[in-house]
Amino acid sequence: MPYDPANVFARILRRELPAQILHEDDLCVAFRDVAPQAPLHFLVVPKRPIARLADAAAADAAMLGHLLLVGAAVARQQGLADDSFRVVINNGAGAGQTVFHLHVHVLAGRPLGWPPG
Repeated sequence: MPYDPANVFARILRRELPAQILHEDDLCVAFRDVAPQAPLHFLVVPKRPIARLADAAAADAAMLGHLLLVGAAVARQQGLADDSFRVVINNGAGAGQTVFHLHVHVLAGRPLGWPPG
């Protein structure tokens, strides 16, 4: 899947679109989802342009781990230190990916059943 630099997350990273940013560092940005599926729903987006998880390379391993650690840290900052939250990465349209810039969803604040509906 080719990376599209005009995707909404790339535009947020370039500050062309507004976002409620919760965290930013050299590797990623975390911000609230504009269409939340839970009371707490934010995304962790790498600054490196990768369309989907399947396009990541071995050299991206540290960055991928960093995205998960940031997700957990932001969840704690949002008051979820001792609570449950879900982490989701959709890979490809068939899995529900709608923006082709790799991103991690973090959802919490309501019961999250399995399998997801």
